[in-house]
Amino acid sequence: MRYRFIKDTIDYTGEQLMSHYALDTFGLAGDSIVGFVGKCDVKLKEMVDMEDRKAGKSIFSEQMLHFIAEHFDTDLEKAVLRQYLIVGIIKDILAEGVKNNNFRRDGTDMYDGDAKLTISVATVSPVSTLIHVGINISSANTPVKTKGLNDYKIEPAEFANQVLDRYSKEVERIQVARCKTKWVD
Repeated sequence: MRYRFIKDTIDYTGEQLMSHYALDTFGLAGDSIVGFVGKCDVKLKEMVDMEDRKAGKSIFSEQMLHFIAEHFDTDLEKAVLRQYLIVGIIKDILAEGVKNNNFRRDGTDMYDGDAKLTISVATVSPVSTLIHVGINISSANTPVKTKGLNDYKIEPAEFANQVLDRYSKEVERIQVARCKTKWVD
């Protein structure tokens, strides 16, 4: 599992959620996860979540930390489980660094009380599954009540590298567990 934090600012529009994004853009072939900071502005035509699309909800944040994972299988259920894993890792790291917190995960979304911290989606392409998870850095001018990393005085690049490293190690552990288990009759 390859991973990289990209230091350049990249605004997320939903167009980045495509097969081979990490290979085409950063030279990372195979299963990968990349993290980067940028605005989030997803228009309806780029919406992957059909519930949000039907409701006409837009997604906007002045600054987010984005993660895009790609796995070269086409099992959408497995991708959704990986999406849960990434959000769980984010929750763990936040809880370790922020004392007296009120963090909770509701499905694939993270909240602090009634303030939303993350967005996420999993989808499938003809050759791979793709996951996008974004966590607010700024909570200014969002269409719903939010909190972000700035509210907790968390540095995004350091946080991103922790998430990338833990996710990569968890995927590796899953592979080892799968390979070391014998079948039963």
